[in-house]
Amino acid sequence: MILTGLTAALAAAILAGLALGSVRIPPSQVVEILTGRAEPSPFRTIVLDVRLPRVLLGATVGAGLAVIGTVLQALVRNPLADPFLLGVSSGASVGAVSAIVLGGVFGVGTALSTAVTIPAASFVGALISLALVYALARSGGGGFATGRLILAGVAVSYILTALTSLILVTADSADHLKEVLYWTLGGLGSARWDMLALPCVVLAVGTALLIALARPLDLLLVGEEGATVLGLDTARFRAAVFVLSSLLTGVLVAYSGAIGFVGLMVPHAARMLVGAAHRPLLPVVALMGAVFLVVADLAARTVAAPQDIPVGVLTALTGGPFFLWLLRRGQTHEGMST
Repeated sequence: MILTGLTAALAAAILAGLALGSVRIPPSQVVEILTGRAEPSPFRTIVLDVRLPRVLLGATVGAGLAVIGTVLQALVRNPLADPFLLGVSSGASVGAVSAIVLGGVFGVGTALSTAVTIPAASFVGALISLALVYALARSGGGGFATGRLILAGVAVSYILTALTSLILVTADSADHLKEVLYWTLGGLGSARWDMLALPCVVLAVGTALLIALARPLDLLLVGEEGATVLGLDTARFRAAVFVLSSLLTGVLVAYSGAIGFVGLMVPHAARMLVGAAHRPLLPVVALMGAVFLVVADLAARTVAAPQDIPVGVLTALTGGPFFLWLLRRGQTHEGMST
């Protein structure tokens, strides 16, 4: 019932995303366009060539970021883990920006950069940043402390943001400014049909693999020692899933920029519906993430129309207070246990 309801909510969000904007199109006409019964018109061009790729990319990125956040929270046993807060998105952004600038310097074609160079560079940047945060956050006993993990993520994120600024400042062409700003703020405005294949395939394969790994992820929830006693090689498993999470993050950030807090908020809402077991949780998280980012992008397009606000700005405005609420709730629980 929950999956059916979320699927219906996603369909409604997609329909709203296609109908609303600086130009409003009746939903009935949108349905006619999607079913091929509409005559050629400017509305048809807007729906099929402008809004539909953007909405589908938003759904893909939202689902992927939510799944990654859920997995990272299980890997480090920390409810505050998120690709953005842990610096993974910042690392992917550095990789993407480096590919953009170096591609311009060495004359790499736009199509090649989009299809190969930028996603590959984003993956490498995400993997390096996640490995660095992982190494900095480990305590002497091999575990993680909440404060240590978040501080390491914030510190690495600041360093990588500064590195992005340095790359921009030292770039020869001023044309890179707009592109780099896009990666740092996060947005879906450049979505095109030829950009959808790779993130959709990576999301589908990656989510299927993570669902297949649901039992080891559940074992991590009982603690390091408990998972080891139950037969899980925690070090090797974490390393493999970190690589997979970095790959997902790198590909998504390569096409959307660094959109924060989706992977922080959505998993908590999903656990309230289906609990913490990952086999039922991951599909619910994916659908909720898709709905959330499609709605957030719709708000970004309409709240100050015709101005298009980067969707990463809106997710930060909602995610920041949520993060503070989680911190305060954690302090309250610690005080009660004391």
